[in-house]
Amino acid sequence: MGRMNLILLSILMSITACKKKDAGLEPTQYSEQVYTNGKIYTVNDAEPWAEAMLVKNGIIIAIGSNQDILSHTTETTETIDLENKMVLPGIHDVHLHPLEAASDNFQFILDETETDPENYASEIIKAVNQNPNSAWVLGWGFDIYTVFDATREPIDILDDISTTRPIAIMELTSHSIWVNSKALELAGIDNTSGNPTGGVIMKDASGFPNGLLIDNAGNLIIDLAIGSLPNNEQNDYDGLVNYALPELAKNGITSICDARTYWKRNHHLTWQKVEKEGNLTVRANLGLWLYPTENDATQISAIQSLYSNDPNSFLKINQVKLYADGIIINTTSAMVDDYLFDLFNLPTNNGLNYVSQNRIAQYISALEPTGFDFHIHAIGNRGVNEALNAIQQSGTANGRHRLTHVEYVLPSDYARFSQLNVTADAQVAGDFTQPANWHENDGFIGAALNNANVPIKNLQQANARVTLSSDWDVSTLNPFVGMQNAVTRAPQELSLKNAIEAYTINGAYVMRQENKVGSLEVGKEADFIVINQNLFNIPTTQINQTLVLETYLKGELIYQR
Repeated sequence: MGRMNLILLSILMSITACKKKDAGLEPTQYSEQVYTNGKIYTVNDAEPWAEAMLVKNGIIIAIGSNQDILSHTTETTETIDLENKMVLPGIHDVHLHPLEAASDNFQFILDETETDPENYASEIIKAVNQNPNSAWVLGWGFDIYTVFDATREPIDILDDISTTRPIAIMELTSHSIWVNSKALELAGIDNTSGNPTGGVIMKDASGFPNGLLIDNAGNLIIDLAIGSLPNNEQNDYDGLVNYALPELAKNGITSICDARTYWKRNHHLTWQKVEKEGNLTVRANLGLWLYPTENDATQISAIQSLYSNDPNSFLKINQVKLYADGIIINTTSAMVDDYLFDLFNLPTNNGLNYVSQNRIAQYISALEPTGFDFHIHAIGNRGVNEALNAIQQSGTANGRHRLTHVEYVLPSDYARFSQLNVTADAQVAGDFTQPANWHENDGFIGAALNNANVPIKNLQQANARVTLSSDWDVSTLNPFVGMQNAVTRAPQELSLKNAIEAYTINGAYVMRQENKVGSLEVGKEADFIVINQNLFNIPTTQINQTLVLETYLKGELIYQR
């Protein structure tokens, strides 16, 4: 097959959402390809740059200069001219939510810039009328402070629309839910209900729920709502195959960690179906969600039963995702000191725990021996500290645990990441993580704590392993936005070399595949991308303009621009 036919074929693959097996498509009839005339950045310190690479049956068998590599080829080797383009290892995104980002289970999306929640009524009424057979009306997208600032109780706004059909709307960060009285009734929530673990049921002056459910209180409602949709699993499947997987390939992402696999919603079965049908175009490690209100013994047994780590499969079920705390803007991230104002009138005012330090330690003790690594959401400095304490208490040298977000970290905890072999996973693609916006949170916790938000430089200098990820769809999936932000966010920046490592070899370590992918070396599988500009030869402010031209997964072309 000639190069032009390969190009046409790969374009067709992209158009058909990368359904290689269903379409009967294969990327090439050759078992051996040589890629020449490239600027190949290997992420291998022993040989950081190369011109050419020889791949056979998806394995890199030689890499080096054009002259050296071409001497290894035969008349049956397909030659592909990279035309001086830059090549990188396939991107790892070790924290994102592809099923949630791509599924059509949410029936409407609100404008997050709206400042008066009363103005949402027309859009919600439209959704109610357009989904007459849906048991629940489910939406997404409001800003929590828009509803906090309403002139009347949030529940009354939705009850004016309907008191007979349950309405639930997820806030844009996913950390709160806005509901009507029917939704509360179906969830069994009333004025006598106490706050669930890791959540708050907000109430009015008379002690009745006001329609806002914070953090895990809202998660329980969403489980009910999505479970009522007869086609929810098909929506997840369609979104993953037809949207999420093509978007990953388009952005050069060849390995991911699903950061919240809701096993009670059968998310894992959706992934397994995609793999079985030959539509899986990414290496994926699933992070089984740890439900805060579930009985511990029952949950441990259920999670153990789902473990899967077939070395020959792109799909692994070998991680556990849990929340140590909430988020700053809800005053639910766990802080050492109290917040400067009190939203909830709880016994304490320094945030909450979805899963306490002792419970985290208990789960690690039970599940690490099975082979599970823990992926722990920790935003506040107390949340980070307690998660590290739990790992120190129950983790072993076999664990490859990580804390994600790490927005506020006690300086005394910087060195503990390296000492405990805990990876610091950060998201800096969002503008809110840039230094110009750090002090937007001064009103919550004071200015002194907002001088080193997401302290990736301090962590790197303390020898922590740092990974960068998207938290898609909270932030853009584009890794080059994250890279640019990472190298330009002084005083908490990374070098370009370290930023690339954070998206490649460090992510591969987290996924227990650093001996297979993450760098371009002899013996490793050929996951790599071709991009339109050399990142080392351009101003750092132009990194986000990088385009992925081609994406290869184990030597197979899965995307071409």
